Amino acid sequence: MTKRKIISPWLYFSFTFFILIVIGTFLLYLYSGLSFLDSLFTSTSAVCVTGLIVVDTSHLNLTSQIIILILIQLGGIGIMTLSSSLFLIFKGVLDLEKKVLLKKVTDFFSYYDIENILKLVLVYTLIVEFIGAFLLTIGFKLDGYPLIVSIYYGIFHSISAFCNAGFSTLSNSLVGTNPLIKITTMILIVLGGIGFFVVYDLIYSKKRYTTHTKIVILTTISLIISGSILIYIFNFKNLSILDAVFQAITPRTAGFNTVNLNSLSVESLIIILLLMIIGASPASTGGGIKTTTFFLIIVSCFKVLKGEDKIVVFKRKIEQYTMLKAFSLFFIYCLIILISSLIIYNTNHYNYFKCLFECASALGTVGLSLGITSSLTYIGKLVIILCMFIGRIGPVSFFMMITLKEKKSHIDYPAEKIIIG
Repeated sequence: MTKRKIISPWLYFSFTFFILIVIGTFLLYLYSGLSFLDSLFTSTSAVCVTGLIVVDTSHLNLTSQIIILILIQLGGIGIMTLSSSLFLIFKGVLDLEKKVLLKKVTDFFSYYDIENILKLVLVYTLIVEFIGAFLLTIGFKLDGYPLIVSIYYGIFHSISAFCNAGFSTLSNSLVGTNPLIKITTMILIVLGGIGFFVVYDLIYSKKRYTTHTKIVILTTISLIISGSILIYIFNFKNLSILDAVFQAITPRTAGFNTVNLNSLSVESLIIILLLMIIGASPASTGGGIKTTTFFLIIVSCFKVLKGEDKIVVFKRKIEQYTMLKAFSLFFIYCLIILISSLIIYNTNHYNYFKCLFECASALGTVGLSLGITSSLTYIGKLVIILCMFIGRIGPVSFFMMITLKEKKSHIDYPAEKIIIG
């Protein structure tokens, strides 16, 4: 009897996003009136929940906006996760092949936990988006929009915010909207970006939360507070505290904005750039190197400076492979941003910082822009498209997809000391 070969989870994971992008491209090309390249760009931005646009979404027809909304929802949750969740709800159990695929991609919980997580993903998403849509509908009604329009805007922005997509049916994003809309959007961004693993842990853990959950919560709160304070300090003359908090949250990786980014100081833009690189948390709707990676890199730097040779966090030792993976991811991430920004800089007439900002936004699936997206050359748009795709599936998953398999060495070699620094 021939043993059935299980497909590479990285290839399967990436392929689902690729197919969805292709379908979205052709649908937008048929109904939106956009060129094929702009349709591909918009579809990729929606599926990869980025929010970078070449044509203002408010200028597109209703059919095109609904197509984008569906792409955002499917891309935000993930086709593999969504299909498995629906399968569980209707069938009650996953087959071994699906469990193995999901287990390799998550590599965190047991096979039993995977089924509970998948159920939670769908229920949690629907509940949060429903409540968000209700509050946003009230907010848009308070801003003077008709009831039907308010309901539509509420649903669209709730899904877009929770999925950290950043697409808006308003021409100026959320600039000039009332506090209820801004606060609700911020909460949706955080709830979508904190990660389903953390939500699962907070709900199901009776006695002790995992180190992963503690790291995510601590890092998320720290980044929001420090980012808000720094952005407000550098723009206190023309920025409210609420808008400062919003601009500290939206780079992680939502893409909405309540102020014109070009009006912010250079220092604030650098802070936003760093926040875009850090991004959201693992197993969330956001991108970036993730909060856990950033935390481990910072902690390891302090440990090395103190002369310690072990990384201990919350009385738990972090494995050497995890640290190696964190630094490798950060290096690869920065290398991709550097190469892509240099390509755009040499094929367009913009200054390098704007090119760097755009690439960081694309790779981090953020969607914030300094206004150069729509006027990029063909090469520039293709580079951004590739960055958005890599950013959504993750640099590690992307290279795993290329190599098709993980190579683990079973040979142990003698240790050798290398002089560092």
